[in-house]
Amino acid sequence: MRQPNTNIAASSVVAKGRLIDPQSVAFDFDSVVADTMHLFLKVAQDVHGINHLKYEDFTCYALSDCIDLDEEIIADIVGRLQEGRYSDPLEPISGAPEVLKRLGNRYGPLIFITARPHAGLVDAWLQETLALDAESLEIVPTGSHEAKTEELTRRGISFFVDDRLETCYALDEAGVVPVGFQQPWNRRIHPFMEVGSWSELEALMDW
Repeated sequence: MRQPNTNIAASSVVAKGRLIDPQSVAFDFDSVVADTMHLFLKVAQDVHGINHLKYEDFTCYALSDCIDLDEEIIADIVGRLQEGRYSDPLEPISGAPEVLKRLGNRYGPLIFITARPHAGLVDAWLQETLALDAESLEIVPTGSHEAKTEELTRRGISFFVDDRLETCYALDEAGVVPVGFQQPWNRRIHPFMEVGSWSELEALMDW
Protein backbone atom coordinates (compact mmCIF):
# COMPACT_ATOMS: atom_id res chain seq x y z
CA MET A 1 0.00 0.00 0.00
CA ARG A 2 1.43 3.36 -0.97
CA GLN A 3 2.32 5.76 1.81
CA PRO A 4 0.39 9.07 1.93
CA ASN A 5 2.28 11.60 -0.12
CA THR A 6 3.45 14.39 2.17
CA ASN A 7 5.82 15.81 -0.43
CA ILE A 8 5.38 17.63 -3.74
CA ALA A 9 3.15 15.41 -5.86
CA ALA A 10 3.44 15.12 -9.62
CA SER A 11 -0.01 16.61 -10.18
CA SER A 12 0.77 19.73 -8.14
CA VAL A 13 4.05 20.24 -9.99
CA VAL A 14 2.28 20.05 -13.33
CA ALA A 15 -0.33 22.50 -12.06
CA LYS A 16 2.42 24.97 -11.23
CA GLY A 17 3.88 24.59 -14.72
CA ARG A 18 7.18 23.14 -13.49
CA LEU A 19 7.97 20.45 -16.02
CA ILE A 20 11.11 18.39 -16.62
CA ASP A 21 13.17 19.29 -19.66
CA PRO A 22 13.60 15.95 -21.49
CA GLN A 23 16.78 17.27 -23.11
CA SER A 24 18.36 18.03 -19.74
CA VAL A 25 17.49 15.09 -17.51
CA ALA A 26 19.54 12.11 -16.35
CA PHE A 27 18.64 9.01 -14.39
CA ASP A 28 19.97 6.85 -11.62
CA PHE A 29 19.95 3.14 -12.52
CA ASP A 30 19.30 0.92 -9.49
CA SER A 31 15.76 1.10 -8.08
CA VAL A 32 14.82 3.83 -10.56
CA VAL A 33 15.20 1.96 -13.86
CA ALA A 34 16.16 -1.54 -12.68
CA ASP A 35 14.23 -3.36 -9.94
CA THR A 36 17.42 -4.16 -8.09
CA MET A 37 16.05 -4.73 -4.59
CA HIS A 38 13.60 -7.41 -5.64
CA LEU A 39 16.59 -9.21 -7.15
CA PHE A 40 18.40 -8.64 -3.84
CA LEU A 41 15.62 -10.61 -2.15
CA LYS A 42 15.90 -13.44 -4.70
CA VAL A 43 19.67 -13.69 -4.25
CA ALA A 44 19.27 -13.63 -0.47
CA GLN A 45 16.86 -16.54 -0.71
CA ASP A 46 18.65 -18.60 -3.35
CA VAL A 47 22.23 -18.17 -2.11
CA HIS A 48 21.84 -17.66 1.63
CA GLY A 49 18.49 -19.34 2.35
CA ILE A 50 17.01 -16.13 3.76
CA ASN A 51 13.22 -16.21 3.47
CA HIS A 52 11.97 -13.77 6.10
CA LEU A 53 12.75 -10.49 4.31
CA LYS A 54 10.14 -8.44 2.46
CA TYR A 55 10.61 -5.45 0.14
CA GLU A 56 8.84 -3.23 2.67
CA ASP A 57 11.56 -4.05 5.22
CA PHE A 58 14.04 -1.89 3.31
CA THR A 59 13.09 1.27 5.17
CA CYS A 60 16.54 2.88 5.02
CA TYR A 61 19.19 3.18 2.35
CA ALA A 62 21.95 1.75 4.55
CA LEU A 63 20.57 -1.77 4.71
CA SER A 64 22.46 -2.82 7.82
CA ASP A 65 20.51 -0.16 9.74
CA CYS A 66 17.09 -1.63 8.98
CA ILE A 67 17.32 -5.35 8.18
CA ASP A 68 18.52 -8.17 10.40
CA LEU A 69 21.31 -9.51 8.22
CA ASP A 70 25.01 -9.89 8.85
CA GLU A 71 26.98 -7.16 7.08
CA GLU A 72 29.10 -9.78 5.32
CA ILE A 73 25.97 -11.32 3.80
CA ILE A 74 24.73 -7.90 2.67
CA ALA A 75 28.13 -7.18 1.12
CA ASP A 76 28.11 -10.55 -0.65
CA ILE A 77 24.66 -9.96 -2.15
CA VAL A 78 25.51 -6.41 -3.24
CA GLY A 79 28.74 -7.70 -4.80
CA ARG A 80 26.83 -10.37 -6.71
CA LEU A 81 24.40 -7.76 -8.02
CA GLN A 82 27.17 -5.40 -9.16
CA GLU A 83 29.18 -8.21 -10.78
CA GLY A 84 26.26 -9.98 -12.44
CA ARG A 85 26.65 -13.17 -10.38
CA TYR A 86 22.99 -14.15 -10.15
CA SER A 87 20.67 -16.57 -11.93
CA ASP A 88 17.34 -14.73 -11.85
CA PRO A 89 16.90 -11.88 -14.35
CA LEU A 90 17.21 -8.24 -13.31
CA GLU A 91 13.78 -6.87 -14.19
CA PRO A 92 12.99 -3.23 -15.09
CA ILE A 93 10.81 -1.04 -12.92
CA SER A 94 7.31 -1.15 -14.41
CA GLY A 95 6.91 1.39 -17.22
CA ALA A 96 10.59 2.38 -17.37
CA PRO A 97 11.43 0.80 -20.75
CA GLU A 98 8.47 2.39 -22.52
CA VAL A 99 9.16 5.92 -21.24
CA LEU A 100 12.91 5.67 -21.76
CA LYS A 101 12.52 4.39 -25.32
CA ARG A 102 10.27 7.35 -26.10
CA LEU A 103 12.81 9.73 -24.58
CA GLY A 104 15.71 8.05 -26.33
CA ASN A 105 14.06 8.14 -29.72
CA ARG A 106 13.10 11.81 -29.44
CA TYR A 107 15.81 13.39 -27.29
CA GLY A 108 18.66 10.87 -27.01
CA PRO A 109 21.22 10.01 -25.97
CA LEU A 110 19.85 8.93 -22.60
CA ILE A 111 22.21 9.64 -19.70
CA PHE A 112 22.45 7.32 -16.68
CA ILE A 113 24.67 8.27 -13.76
CA THR A 114 25.19 5.42 -11.32
CA ALA A 115 27.19 4.91 -8.15
CA ARG A 116 28.23 1.52 -9.49
CA PRO A 117 31.98 1.31 -10.17
CA HIS A 118 31.70 -0.10 -13.71
CA ALA A 119 29.43 0.60 -16.67
CA GLY A 120 29.62 -2.71 -18.55
CA LEU A 121 26.72 -4.64 -17.03
CA VAL A 122 24.50 -1.56 -16.91
CA ASP A 123 25.24 -0.75 -20.55
CA ALA A 124 24.52 -4.30 -21.72
CA TRP A 125 21.30 -4.51 -19.67
CA LEU A 126 20.02 -1.18 -20.97
CA GLN A 127 20.77 -2.02 -24.59
CA GLU A 128 18.92 -5.31 -24.29
CA THR A 129 16.02 -3.98 -22.22
CA LEU A 130 15.44 -0.77 -24.18
CA ALA A 131 16.35 -2.17 -27.62
CA LEU A 132 18.46 0.94 -28.25
CA ASP A 133 21.95 0.98 -29.73
CA ALA A 134 25.04 2.01 -27.79
CA GLU A 135 25.07 5.49 -29.35
CA SER A 136 21.68 6.21 -27.78
CA LEU A 137 22.96 5.56 -24.25
CA GLU A 138 25.58 7.14 -22.03
CA ILE A 139 26.37 5.39 -18.76
CA VAL A 140 28.54 7.18 -16.23
CA PRO A 141 29.77 5.01 -13.33
CA THR A 142 30.96 7.27 -10.52
CA GLY A 143 31.82 4.65 -7.89
CA SER A 144 30.11 6.75 -5.22
CA HIS A 145 26.86 8.61 -4.61
CA GLU A 146 28.73 11.81 -3.74
CA ALA A 147 30.40 11.98 -7.18
CA LYS A 148 27.07 12.13 -9.01
CA THR A 149 26.59 15.83 -8.27
CA GLU A 150 29.92 16.80 -9.85
CA GLU A 151 29.12 14.79 -13.00
CA LEU A 152 25.70 16.39 -13.35
CA THR A 153 26.88 19.95 -12.84
CA ARG A 154 29.86 19.42 -15.17
CA ARG A 155 27.49 18.30 -17.91
CA GLY A 156 24.99 21.09 -17.25
CA ILE A 157 22.14 18.66 -16.57
CA SER A 158 19.15 20.34 -14.92
CA PHE A 159 17.15 17.37 -13.56
CA PHE A 160 18.11 14.05 -12.01
CA VAL A 161 15.84 11.16 -11.00
CA ASP A 162 17.14 9.29 -7.95
CA ASP A 163 15.83 7.17 -5.07
CA ARG A 164 18.39 8.27 -2.46
CA LEU A 165 17.34 11.29 -0.42
CA GLU A 166 20.87 12.24 0.61
CA THR A 167 21.75 12.56 -3.07
CA CYS A 168 18.68 14.70 -3.66
CA TYR A 169 19.78 17.16 -0.96
CA ALA A 170 23.28 17.39 -2.46
CA LEU A 171 21.84 17.97 -5.94
CA ASP A 172 19.52 20.68 -4.66
CA GLU A 173 22.43 22.53 -3.06
CA ALA A 174 24.34 22.36 -6.36
CA GLY A 175 21.44 23.76 -8.38
CA VAL A 176 20.32 20.48 -9.99
CA VAL A 177 16.60 19.76 -9.56
CA PRO A 178 16.16 16.36 -7.88
CA VAL A 179 13.16 14.18 -8.69
CA GLY A 180 12.67 11.55 -6.00
CA PHE A 181 11.55 8.11 -7.10
CA GLN A 182 9.42 6.69 -4.30
CA GLN A 183 10.79 3.64 -2.53
CA PRO A 184 10.31 2.31 1.04
CA TRP A 185 13.70 3.73 2.06
CA ASN A 186 12.92 7.35 1.15
CA ARG A 187 9.57 7.85 2.89
CA ARG A 188 10.78 10.71 5.07
CA ILE A 189 9.32 14.18 4.59
CA HIS A 190 11.38 16.22 2.13
CA PRO A 191 10.89 19.33 -0.04
CA PHE A 192 11.52 17.79 -3.46
CA MET A 193 9.18 16.82 -6.25
CA GLU A 194 8.70 13.07 -6.38
CA VAL A 195 6.98 10.39 -8.41
CA GLY A 196 5.60 6.99 -7.51
CA SER A 197 5.76 5.47 -10.97
CA TRP A 198 7.12 5.96 -14.48
CA SER A 199 3.69 7.07 -15.66
CA GLU A 200 3.86 9.92 -13.13
CA LEU A 201 7.37 10.75 -14.30
CA GLU A 202 6.21 10.74 -17.92
CA ALA A 203 3.48 13.21 -17.00
CA LEU A 204 6.13 15.62 -15.69
CA MET A 205 8.05 15.67 -18.97
CA ASP A 206 7.75 18.73 -21.19
CA TRP A 207 7.25 16.71 -24.38
